[in-house]
Amino acid sequence: MADSNSKALVWFRRDLRAHDHAALYAALKAHSAVHCAFVFDTEILDALPSRADRRVEFIWESVRELGESLRAAGGGLHVLHGRAREEIPRLAVRLGADAVYANHDYEPQAIARDAGVGAALQAQGIAFHTRKDQVIFEKDEVLTQSGTPFSVFTPYKNAWLARLAPFFVKPYPVEKYAAHLAPAPGAGAPSLEDLGFQRTNLSALSVPAGASGARALLADFSRRMAAYRERRDFPALKGPSYLSVHLRFGTTSIRELVARASKAGSEGAATWLSELVWRDFYFMILSNHPRVAERAFRPEYDAIRWDDRDDLYAAWCEARTGYPLVDAAMRQLNQTGYMHNRLRMVTASFLTKDLGIDWRRGEHYFAGQLNDFDLAANNGGWQWAASTGCDAQPYFRIFNPVTQSERFDAEGNFIRRYLPELERVPAKFIHAPWKMAPLEQQAAGCVIGRDYPAPVVDHGEARKRTLERYGKVRRTE
Repeated sequence: MADSNSKALVWFRRDLRAHDHAALYAALKAHSAVHCAFVFDTEILDALPSRADRRVEFIWESVRELGESLRAAGGGLHVLHGRAREEIPRLAVRLGADAVYANHDYEPQAIARDAGVGAALQAQGIAFHTRKDQVIFEKDEVLTQSGTPFSVFTPYKNAWLARLAPFFVKPYPVEKYAAHLAPAPGAGAPSLEDLGFQRTNLSALSVPAGASGARALLADFSRRMAAYRERRDFPALKGPSYLSVHLRFGTTSIRELVARASKAGSEGAATWLSELVWRDFYFMILSNHPRVAERAFRPEYDAIRWDDRDDLYAAWCEARTGYPLVDAAMRQLNQTGYMHNRLRMVTASFLTKDLGIDWRRGEHYFAGQLNDFDLAANNGGWQWAASTGCDAQPYFRIFNPVTQSERFDAEGNFIRRYLPELERVPAKFIHAPWKMAPLEQQAAGCVIGRDYPAPVVDHGEARKRTLERYGKVRRTE
C-alpha cells in the first residue's frame, strides 16, 4: 500500500516507456505522489564528437513521447539538461521526495554515476532504490552447478531456459497505480537545438522512435517471426526485428519480447529467443567481469601484438577495403547507424584477422556509429569475432570475406544497394571485382583502382599472418 503522505521521484534512463516499467511500478505502489524525470546528461552528450547524432535525436523523440504518455495518464515528466549526478539530487530535494527510483544499469561508468547519486541522496536523507528491468536474469541469477558465472553460452542458455517461468515475463501493471502520478508544471522539454544538437537523417531512414515505434516494429516482426531463422543471415532480405535500438533505450520491454518469442512456437521464434538470451549473457559477463570493457576476457590474449596501421584502419572505417561485402556493410553503418548482424561479424573479423588491427579500435568505432550501441553487446560481439572473449569463435576460424559474400549476398543485391559503383558488375564478379579482366572492367564501368579500390590485403596471406599472431600467444601460454 502507498504511504498517503510520501513522495517519490522516478529517474528514467534507458527505459523510455510508461508501461511495464519496474522502477515506475515500485514507486507508484509505495508512494502517493510520484514525479518522473529524465536528464539529458551533459557528461554523456558533451563527449559525443558530432552535434548531429542519430541516437540523441532518437532519445529526444522518445522522451517527448514518454512525456505525452505520462501526461495522458495524469502525470508529467521533468526534462532536465545538465549533469545527472547533480540534477537528480537537486530535483529530489526541491520536490521533497522521500525516495528516488531507477532501473539497474550495468555499465561501469553508470554504476559509478549511480553510486555518486546514491551518496548525494543519502546525505539529504533520501533513499535510492533500483530495480531489475533491462534483462530477464541478471548478475548471479543464473549460475553453474558449482555456483560460478557461466563463460560458455550454450550451457548458460540451457540453464536460462530451464529457469524461465511466466513470473519472469509478467508485465508490471503500472496503470493500476497511475492515479499516484504527479504532474510536472514548468517550461517543458528543451528543443533538440537547445541541447546543442541538430536533426539527422533518422526520419528519412524510417527509424520510428518511442514506445509507439517499438510497437509498430514488433507488430511487423510478429508476422515475419516464423521465417526469422531462414532469413536472418541475408542482409538484402527483411529478416531481423529491427528492435535493437528500442531494446537499447527501453522503448520496449524485454519481458514482452521474451513472452512473445516463447509463445510463438516456431523455429524462427526459438532462434530469435536465443538472440535475446545472448543479450542477457553479455550483460551477465559485463556485470561479473567489468574488466572486459577495456581488456580481453581471456587475459592471455592481451599479449597479442596488433599491427599499428592507421592507413588500413582508415580504409576499413571509410569503406575502402576493396572487399565489396565489407565496404557495403561499412557504408550501411556510416549512412544509417545500423549494420546487419551477420555483417557485424564479417566486418569485425576482417578488421582483426585480415587487417590485424586491435579489436578495441573497431569496438570504439562501432560505439560512435551504431544507433543501438550497447557496451555489453558491442564488447561481447567484438571479443567473439577477435577470439579474445568468452565462448568466442576459435582463433583459427577466420571469415573469408569473399565466400561470406557469395553465401549471404549471392546476387550482390545488398552490395549494389550501398556500392552503386559496382551496379553493372556481373554477379559472378560482384564478390571479387578485381578478378575481372581489363576489358570486363571497362564494360562494367568499374575500373579497379579508379572506380573501386583494389583489395588492401590478400586474404590468404592475411590468414597466415593471423594464425602466426595468435599462435605465438598460444605457444607462450
